[in-house]
Amino acid sequence: MSNLITGATTALITPFKNGTLDEATYGKLIQRQIDNDIDAVCPVGTTGESATLTHDEHKRCIEIAVEVCRGTQTKVLAGAGSNATHEAIDIARHAEACGVDAIFSVSPYYNKPSQEGLYQHYKAIAKSVELPFMLYNVPGRTGVDIEADTVCRLFDDVENIFGIKEATGSIERTVELLAKRPDLYVFSGDDAIDYPILANGGKGITSVTANLLPKLKAELAHTALRGELKQSKAINDMLYPVNKVLFCESNPIPIKAAMYIVGLIDTLEYRLPLVAPSVENMDLIEDVLKQCNFEGMN
Repeated sequence: MSNLITGATTALITPFKNGTLDEATYGKLIQRQIDNDIDAVCPVGTTGESATLTHDEHKRCIEIAVEVCRGTQTKVLAGAGSNATHEAIDIARHAEACGVDAIFSVSPYYNKPSQEGLYQHYKAIAKSVELPFMLYNVPGRTGVDIEADTVCRLFDDVENIFGIKEATGSIERTVELLAKRPDLYVFSGDDAIDYPILANGGKGITSVTANLLPKLKAELAHTALRGELKQSKAINDMLYPVNKVLFCESNPIPIKAAMYIVGLIDTLEYRLPLVAPSVENMDLIEDVLKQCNFEGMN
């Protein structure tokens, strides 16, 4: 596989208005990512509230991302995850038909498959399409960890599986994966540790914070990949207060609140069972944003 995605990618929020997908705002948010040097947008992941979207909404989000990114340098790394393998295959095939550049797929949540079950699940989805395919490991959300040996087995056995979004929060896991398979594309799935993952050989980041600060997150990734590690670390350190507060409640509750505060979205809506942050956390988010006051936040 050639021309694989690297660099800075953004785990897009899904904006709602009056309970439905706000397509116009979604398109504007994606265009903002393009304008700020993001390498790829990632619709319908955890941050996009994919678990509570209808299948039609999920597919429409992918379609909009492709439409907006067409003719630009920004690619589409589309979410195609489910705890039912056949549903994930359906979404992956739709994404391929839409013209996305690659797919990422969260590990099955709630049903807690074995490592063999994970292997068979991912093998089936990846083999249903011809696109580059990325695993997505976030055990804190799904209740199951794609262990390093399972990742290696999938990387070895399935031609189009090229990488993994690692959101275990463990630097050691990244070290283990790249020690065992140096050619694996590891993307940071935790904003606070983007720099150490990139410095250890990671190929990119998938960022929540980039919804708010795409230019800085792009610079963080691009400087690291050019070997300018001191500059990359400085950005990572500077962003620490924002990265921390954006996870004061379950993602994407804080990032949506932050985007509403700075005027990037007009309505602060979530899909139940997610609700707005507590008053205390809303105040905390606002205070951190005021203290940081980064250029290009709105």
